[in-house]
Amino acid sequence: MRDDHGSRRPTCPACGFIHYRNPVPAAGAIVARGGAVLLVKRRYAPRAGAWCVPAGFMENGETPERCARRELLEETGLRARLTGLFGVYAGFDDPRVRSVLILYRAGVAGGRLVPGDDATAAKFFPLDRLPRAIAFESHRRALAEFRAGRGGAERGRTARAQAQAAVRRA
Repeated sequence: MRDDHGSRRPTCPACGFIHYRNPVPAAGAIVARGGAVLLVKRRYAPRAGAWCVPAGFMENGETPERCARRELLEETGLRARLTGLFGVYAGFDDPRVRSVLILYRAGVAGGRLVPGDDATAAKFFPLDRLPRAIAFESHRRALAEFRAGRGGAERGRTARAQAQAAVRRA
């Protein structure tokens, strides 16, 4: 272990190689229909049996957009038409790895709603009756923002706009 800019990191004593443990990118889709949002029930640990936004880890060489469409198809049987970035979230509560979750707004472009792959169920929930057991904090935050009528991407725009306004006033 050695200090690397204030963080202790595993380091090879022979060559000095520093092992960085970086978050893993994941992507998914917020799909809404008539005041309801699509969620899937997790088949596997961690948090098997809890609900989440259709999402998963990116494959090597895959774009976030492609990952979001692939995960939606694998977990729900639905093909997606991505309509824009919803938000980006840090994931700290998955015991396997830290993650960066990139969520897109999406519409259904085809397919048939059927749970598959990592899901035991796929269902649209009214925004005022979401399940209590949501698997991850990043998904809970995204769903709260969606229910409030705003996307997580707006957080960044709002913060930037406030900073720019402050600079103009100064």
